[in-house]
Amino acid sequence: MPVQATVFSRLLQHLPWGAFDRAVKAHRMDRRHRELDARSHLIALIAAQLLELHGLRDLEAVLASHAPSLRRRRIKPACRSTLADANRSRPAAAFEALVPALLEQLSPTQARRVREDLRLVDSTLVLPGRGAERWAHFQDGKIAAKVHVVYDPKAAMPTYYEVTAANTNDITVAKTRMPVESGATYVFDLGYYDFGFWADLDAQGCIFVTRLKKNTSVSITQDRFVPRGSNVISDQVVRLPKRMARSRRNPFDKPGRMVTVTLDTGKTLRLFTNDLTSPAAEISDLYRTRWRIELFFRWIKQNLKIRHFFGRSENAVRLQVAVAIITYILLRLMHRAVRTKKAYCHFIRSVQHALFHRFELDDLVCRIERRDRKHRPERQPQFELPLT
Repeated sequence: MPVQATVFSRLLQHLPWGAFDRAVKAHRMDRRHRELDARSHLIALIAAQLLELHGLRDLEAVLASHAPSLRRRRIKPACRSTLADANRSRPAAAFEALVPALLEQLSPTQARRVREDLRLVDSTLVLPGRGAERWAHFQDGKIAAKVHVVYDPKAAMPTYYEVTAANTNDITVAKTRMPVESGATYVFDLGYYDFGFWADLDAQGCIFVTRLKKNTSVSITQDRFVPRGSNVISDQVVRLPKRMARSRRNPFDKPGRMVTVTLDTGKTLRLFTNDLTSPAAEISDLYRTRWRIELFFRWIKQNLKIRHFFGRSENAVRLQVAVAIITYILLRLMHRAVRTKKAYCHFIRSVQHALFHRFELDDLVCRIERRDRKHRPERQPQFELPLT
């Protein structure tokens, strides 16, 4: 008789195992790791994210308690020392390769015009703790790492991320490693205040919205009409200074647009963009969406294991951040698949508490929504499948 799948197994069925196995083979990630293969390592860290465990000892106990069901999926439970060795020495490349493969399942870029793509760029600090002094440097001798993210608010997903020491400037990662999508719209704050970066975005046909520093002088060439009753104070076509520090020529040598707005707190901001055609209120609204990436940072820190780390090495932190983002996307995929009206956060809490229970996802949704299953369309029963 077939064994009904657990909620955890159904979640893992969204993983593109083919892409993962190819990445493992390409990067030789199973070399010198005979006791714990890359697949078992990944699934163990995903379980740790969902169960909010406090350390590798807790993870070892959970894996041991569910060993029979895990072995049916070719997952090897491992002891604490084996997991610690794998976190320290196994490259994070194959785990990181899963992120774009999962994003293709969630929101294929080909399905919409690139011009409509909006990208929010920002970074957040994480604290790996004592023992990370060798690589996680910050100001005043503090220990911290930084996660740089490009976020798609339409799909509610990160499209790119990078983990560095906290003393790495945001603009350094943006100019040297961050991929730029031609024709997309980028919104960022003062951490990316670099005229050369702005010129690079403009050269690739991108729209950008940011804000000017208080001491940035501009030359006003045109004042535009501003409708009454909005938070827009002025709308002007301006030029940035022709020269920068050390008498360097400004690479962004073309007209731009400065939109001055007031916030609900009374604070005044000078927004700058290379978009000379859109209404000023639309520019203001675009900059306001930047706070959605801050909400994303808050969410993953509160709901996933990105505050407490299982290892202190740079590789261990990179692995855990990669698995946190993978888990976030997997939960998004499952949330979309079950078609529940409940909020994403409520759905995730229910999945976490029912992770190793064996029942239909429809039953889980009905329990969340507190209604009879007869109101939901019938589906074919799903059974346990090998993770191939």
